[in-house]
Amino acid sequence: MAKKEVLIVDDNIITQNMLKTALGNAGYGYIVASNGKEALKLAAGRLPGVIILDIMMPDMDGGEVAEILKKNPRTKEIPIIFLSSLISKQEEKTGAKKDIVSFLSKPYNREMLLNEVRSYLYKGAD
Repeated sequence: MAKKEVLIVDDNIITQNMLKTALGNAGYGYIVASNGKEALKLAAGRLPGVIILDIMMPDMDGGEVAEILKKNPRTKEIPIIFLSSLISKQEEKTGAKKDIVSFLSKPYNREMLLNEVRSYLYKGAD
C-alpha cells in the first residue's frame, strides 16, 4: 500500500519547517500550502491522506477552509487535524467528530501529532 501525503497548511514558515522535519523524519511524504486558497487547490488536486491545518491564517481561517473541504464531494472524507494555539485542552482531548477532525494545540507534542497522522493514514489498512 502506497503511503499518502500529508498536506501542511500554515502561513508561518517556522511551523511549516518544524512539521516538514517531523513528518519527513517519520517517513511521511508532505506537501505545503501557505494559505487557505492554496490548500483548497492542493487538497482537491492531490487528495492527501490527512491535512494538518492552522486555524489563524490571513486570507481565510482554518475553519473556513475545513468547511469548504467538507462540502466538496472530492475532499469531504480527508481527515483534518487542526493545529493552533487557540485550541483548548478540552478540545484537544475530545475533538469534534473524531473520525473527521482532531485538535492539537501549539506548541504541539511531536509524538502525539505523529500518532494522529498515523492513525488517519493507516485507518482500515489492517
